[in-house]
Amino acid sequence: MKKLFYSGIALLVLFEAANVYFIMPMPFSQRMRSIDLAYALYTWRWLWRALFGAMIVAGAASALRAPGRKKWPAGAALLAAVAVIYTLNFRMSADRIFLEPASVTMKSAQHNVVEKERLVVGIEVNGDARAYPLQFIGYHHQVRDSAGGKPVMVSYCTVCRTGRVFDPVVEGRLEAFRLVGMDHFNAMFEDKRTRSWWRQATGEAMVGPMRGKSLAEIPSVQATLAQWLALHPGSLIMQPDSTLKEKYAKGFDYESGKSRKKLTGTDTISWNDKAWVVGLTVRGESRAYDWNRLRRDRVVNDQLGGRPIVLVLAADLASFFAFERPDSATRFTVRGDSLVAGAKTYALTGRGAAGVLRPLSASQEFWHSWRTFHPGTGTY
Repeated sequence: MKKLFYSGIALLVLFEAANVYFIMPMPFSQRMRSIDLAYALYTWRWLWRALFGAMIVAGAASALRAPGRKKWPAGAALLAAVAVIYTLNFRMSADRIFLEPASVTMKSAQHNVVEKERLVVGIEVNGDARAYPLQFIGYHHQVRDSAGGKPVMVSYCTVCRTGRVFDPVVEGRLEAFRLVGMDHFNAMFEDKRTRSWWRQATGEAMVGPMRGKSLAEIPSVQATLAQWLALHPGSLIMQPDSTLKEKYAKGFDYESGKSRKKLTGTDTISWNDKAWVVGLTVRGESRAYDWNRLRRDRVVNDQLGGRPIVLVLAADLASFFAFERPDSATRFTVRGDSLVAGAKTYALTGRGAAGVLRPLSASQEFWHSWRTFHPGTGTY
């Protein structure tokens, strides 16, 4: 019976460790195709806990009633197991490490406290422009808000450098999500209703009852706050949660690419795993554009998905925009913060005297992220 007691403790600790290992950035864990195993462990966690707990209870009397000092190993093992299980479930749980904001406060430029040099994810829905600083959403991973009368889910994963905005309505119902962990270095969210796991980089449900379904993406732009406000002066800007100020990044190393941290640092050599690319998908065809080349040329005229497109970097060398060109013959150059084609000039909103360019969703990501989640991608 003593063996049953110690076996139950060992198996319970091993199970709890495995339950965390596959969905957190542990050695080798993020390079495995283990999402189905991780979800199975998580889904049936209470069954395994009950089984191993029963083994511990069944053998506890024999182990803890040993005479004198012989009972101490059993007591110590039990206390150690409790400490490990507590740490794994309450200290290493993703949604306890990265807290959601208690409230989302949006203010106009006149009352904003966020530095203008900060990068933001910006959206405009039904004329309602809003900006969410990477400084905040990089910590929270997701922020729930509304724009233009519609709910929005603004997400960011610093390990992939992916900013995405989604419509959180699933099958006609407004869904709640929590950060559950990561897979292949990308954040995963769990919906409250079906407990399915959704990938942040694509909005697709990877496992669970909703597997194969995708959240509708809301077009967004990554830009400096100064550039965003130049284009959308009436925009509202997310402000820091006063209760979590110490959690937010104070410096600009991550945003500028100067960070060399293992998970979130940048590699300055093009096409290395942690090098930056801008990724676009048009009509099912994906392509990655080297950030270093974009900084040099500032504008790229290309064909993607059978459509003529243009990718442009603003004069601040940080804000980027993508549009569909009117036709293949129209080739743009960049002048200051304007796109120019002959006598036609367009602002970086895509608006010009000759009409409006159709915006395209473009994302700045680490190269390892884009190629992982767009396996058929081409490169420019």
